[in-house]
Amino acid sequence: MLHLYRVPLLVFGLALLGLLLLYQGLGELKPRADWQWMDVVGEGGTALMATIWLLQILSSRPRGRVTALLGLGLAGVALGGMADCLDEFFRLQAGANWDNWLESALGPLGMLTLTVGLYFWRQEQFSLNEQLLKRERLFRDHRVFDRITQLANAEYLQQQVALERAARPQAPCSVILLDIDRFHAINRAYGHGEGDRLLQAISHLLLLNLGNDDLLCRYAGDRFAILLPGTDHATAGRIASHLRSVVGQLAWHTRQQGIRLHLGARVVSAVMAGDVVTQLAALNAELEPAMPLQAQAS
Repeated sequence: MLHLYRVPLLVFGLALLGLLLLYQGLGELKPRADWQWMDVVGEGGTALMATIWLLQILSSRPRGRVTALLGLGLAGVALGGMADCLDEFFRLQAGANWDNWLESALGPLGMLTLTVGLYFWRQEQFSLNEQLLKRERLFRDHRVFDRITQLANAEYLQQQVALERAARPQAPCSVILLDIDRFHAINRAYGHGEGDRLLQAISHLLLLNLGNDDLLCRYAGDRFAILLPGTDHATAGRIASHLRSVVGQLAWHTRQQGIRLHLGARVVSAVMAGDVVTQLAALNAELEPAMPLQAQAS
């Protein structure tokens, strides 16, 4: 991913070169006997390691605030270490103190920026860990994932409903089914690749709006199922309404044409009380669009 950061890396390289030219132009090279090798190794090693860490961060992360803060912080530490190291090779005129300003400013500012970046990185990891917890049920059982959404299927949902009811027979266990409106029309108009991308985006969006104990599955086609352990019918209804709303607010643009698609969803929910397969089939039937009167008559 380093190609994404060509300009920042070029600026960093020019800054290192500028430091060298600055010391070379305003200072006098010390005799080799005056070089303090312990300081050279320590200060130069700091600059080298900060540069290596900078390259590792940029090669493994996408663009964003966290990456920018980490990169700027490490660049400051590297430049500060470079200034310290060059001070061991060049003797400056008496009374010159600009090098002290460089050494005193670059390193601490870099570490301060790096610390802020690490704070936001920590917040980012909390968010990622939360998403992993939401998928833990699948990871724990090593189930085969749906190729497109990386979610489990209807059969797995049925098993989990049965397990939840057996483990906590007195607690309510609700299921929501959510269907994307006019999804087949999107596939026909823009291709199945666009439809697959949309399913992936909606699965991530739904996960962001579910609790850690909830289970999201791809029930069939453009239909998602959400298992809500310990949730009564009224609460499940409110969650279903919220999920329908967030899908409707998704600003989705097609990849090729950049056309904004106005999405909608239908939802149904119920507390699982009878036969799991029969009840899920009944919920699924509720989501089927009503047939026109003429078609029913024929």
